[in-house]
Amino acid sequence: MEGRPHFQLELVEVQEFTLATLDCIRALLERVIEALEHQDVELAQFVIADGATIAERCVEIHHRVIALLALQQPVAGDLRLLAALLHIIRYVERMGNQCVSVASLIPLSGYEPPVRTEILQRVLRMGHCAAAEVVQCRRSFADRNVALAEDLVDRDREVNRLNREIFRLAIELGDDDDTREWAMIMTLVARAFERIGDNAVDVGEQTAFLVTGLFREFSHTPGVAAR
Repeated sequence: MEGRPHFQLELVEVQEFTLATLDCIRALLERVIEALEHQDVELAQFVIADGATIAERCVEIHHRVIALLALQQPVAGDLRLLAALLHIIRYVERMGNQCVSVASLIPLSGYEPPVRTEILQRVLRMGHCAAAEVVQCRRSFADRNVALAEDLVDRDREVNRLNREIFRLAIELGDDDDTREWAMIMTLVARAFERIGDNAVDVGEQTAFLVTGLFREFSHTPGVAAR
């Protein structure tokens, strides 16, 4: 059919652009972790600006996918890929928004905040774990690897465990108002990192959909679909 070679080329390009946007999320997450660790307000502002760029990329992907759906009438595997990409960009945009949320919280903790190492180290660990999940979900989709996608559920358990620990430590702090305020900000940061991990799992679910043609939510038991 006339135009099909162009369609296939555009399909490859829009998928690669989506995967590259996931790479941007990983880089953005690494920068916001660095800003958090060093209380770098200037770097946090760069994260906020880059978050807007990611949102723009997601809008571009959305427009390109809709154009392919409307003009080319794809079927079977090509249709599944385009449907999966529409879902993935929604998760990618949410990840970018969460990074921006963390960056926006950094100035609120003030100059030389009353840092509690036991909390900060767990928050940073959460961020690195979430970044690893982003890398893994990208690889699972690029390689069409369902097992790697399902493994994200196990990886996400560590993020959830750290989130619970941070909350517990925050509520066990003493009566110093400044320290409590800083700890509450850290619980918000932890929540943002937790959501990034959840979105990485969501991307993994799209890998399974693309390969099998069936959508299922991953459960906390590997290989078993959630109800």
